[in-house]
Amino acid sequence: MERVLFIVPPYSDYEGFVNPAFNDSRMMKKSGEYKRLVTDMPIGLLSMSAYIKKHTDVEVALLDFNIVLNEMETFTYDSFVDMFQNVLSRGDWFAFNPTVVGISALFTPVYYNMLDVANVAHRVFPDALIIAGGAAPTNMFGEIYRDTSCFDALCYGEAEKPLLALLEAKERQENVKEFLEGHPSWITRKKAEDGASFKHDFIDDLDEIPFYDYGLLNLAKNNMSPSLNSFTDFNAAKNVFFMATSRGCPHHCCFCASHSVHGWKMRYHSAERVKEDLTRLSAEHAADTIFFQDDHIMADKERFLRILESIKSLGLKVLFQNGLAIYALDRNVLEAIKDAGINHIVLSVESGSERVLKKIMHKPLDLSMVRRVTAECRELRIDTDINILIGLPGETKEDIEETREFLKTLYPSWFRIYTAAPLVGSEMYNICVKNGYLKGSHIGTGWKKSVIETPQFTADYIQQKVYALNLELNFVLNSDLRLGRYEKALEAFQHVIRIKSDHALAHYFAAQSCKGLGRDEEFTHHATQYAEIVNESAFWRSYANEFNLQPLAS
Repeated sequence: MERVLFIVPPYSDYEGFVNPAFNDSRMMKKSGEYKRLVTDMPIGLLSMSAYIKKHTDVEVALLDFNIVLNEMETFTYDSFVDMFQNVLSRGDWFAFNPTVVGISALFTPVYYNMLDVANVAHRVFPDALIIAGGAAPTNMFGEIYRDTSCFDALCYGEAEKPLLALLEAKERQENVKEFLEGHPSWITRKKAEDGASFKHDFIDDLDEIPFYDYGLLNLAKNNMSPSLNSFTDFNAAKNVFFMATSRGCPHHCCFCASHSVHGWKMRYHSAERVKEDLTRLSAEHAADTIFFQDDHIMADKERFLRILESIKSLGLKVLFQNGLAIYALDRNVLEAIKDAGINHIVLSVESGSERVLKKIMHKPLDLSMVRRVTAECRELRIDTDINILIGLPGETKEDIEETREFLKTLYPSWFRIYTAAPLVGSEMYNICVKNGYLKGSHIGTGWKKSVIETPQFTADYIQQKVYALNLELNFVLNSDLRLGRYEKALEAFQHVIRIKSDHALAHYFAAQSCKGLGRDEEFTHHATQYAEIVNESAFWRSYANEFNLQPLAS
């Protein structure tokens, strides 16, 4: 019987883990303070496991190093390589003795960890096939084969069908090397060096994929993810499950690389199948919260409305994590969202400049839609988070200022402002490479670190601007505070303080919220904390001066 070990590498390099940046979510261990790593359920691997188990006799195990790192009481390793070696060469993982090791590499932040895990796995399990899949292998196979010799093959695009074909070839005792050379979705070193072209091998009807193999997970450990904690309304969620009900996206947003793995054409689980899965999660796992990770769940509006009916009937709490398409959110849809018991949505606005939206991002959106949807959400008591990207090639400082002025006219619950990340496989990445706009390596960068530098701005300017906009829009001009919704505002500020206890502006505006609520003791606490932090920190003192924050008076 074949034994497949799926591995998820850490979503941070070693240096970033042991020395977290000022804007990273952190965790305390006996050995010090470290970056808290994302432990969202790896739904691609859960889908693959369910699919191959349906069609062949195989054992599957899953090792997520992000969970390993988060749960360690003490971290004593001098490198991740040492940790990989120690974990894989002992106990249950060594005893599992996989015949195939599949490494998940969604994006470039895991690139070097992917290489290191592969090298260690090659040493520990010398007879196993070492493969990888995700956006990084799909788009960076040349670099991967340049940087390591331990991979037998890399998957181009989605891997359910290619992996099943590989396992069936092994079961038939075919020459695996010949099989890999002949399959259009497996990228070998020879084919990469020969300049061969590769093809996606998609499942057109997603209902062919069985119910995700959630049994691979230690469910309690996945609920430690910062993705959950970043949304105030979901702090109390106990049994959170991740799923995606569709693949593909017809839009051509310049910053997105999803099409390189999933294609442009939409493919779906039927609304009936989604209801079955939600019902099963509720009945078998006591799921109370679902995080949908579809790139474009509203592509079929009628299907989306039927999914909302299922959510309502099951009483589930839901977040559409990647955002909802604003152009599809008419009043009827918003009312259906509210009727389903959904009180918090993410809006993919991305920019407050019409020029940037149309000429640079290629988004099917105009700002009048944003004004209407955010206003109607306020009327319906639906909290909104707005996603914004700045620092794209072609964007100017004037565009960024236009975005700032536009966002000040809106009243969402929170702004999520990010630096534009040059994802390999995206149009934006290709523009940056062609014009020499990348400052240093793009590998390992995410949405919090700027590496794009153009004639219009430096990377440092964007980095500072992102943080300043976050402080201005979410704290100084906080929507709930401006509207007199002091309880809601205080909840958000206290949430920030739980994550970053020395956030001076969170204490300042928490104090203002407490003053509005008449909570004198809490006001004094936060006002005292703010004064002490500003007095000790030049960093926070500079922002207090920039925003002209007046002394807090009782």
